[in-house]
Amino acid sequence: MDIETGRPNHINDWLAGYRAGSWYGYTDNSNQVYANLIVHDGGSKPTESEVTAGLKSMQDTFDALEYARKREAEYPDWKTQLDKIYHSGIDGWKADIKAIKDKYPKP
Repeated sequence: MDIETGRPNHINDWLAGYRAGSWYGYTDNSNQVYANLIVHDGGSKPTESEVTAGLKSMQDTFDALEYARKREAEYPDWKTQLDKIYHSGIDGWKADIKAIKDKYPKP
């Protein structure tokens, strides 16, 4: 995964969830590509198209939820939100939250 964003960006991201345990490895750890993928547990090796499609699906899911991550980063913590409700009422709180939701709408 990308260290800065958390976005899946390598086949290992998909392979780690494909089967439990340390079921796979590489013939060359410095070149972790499908061509070097080996299976340790006696199970079948997923096809390259399965791996590619699985990683793409993970990336698509991550990308589709970008709005939610941006909203979460801007929402005040719960204590601050509850304080806002106490002092300004639900309508004041809703206005603050709506501004963030409008800034980052669902796709």
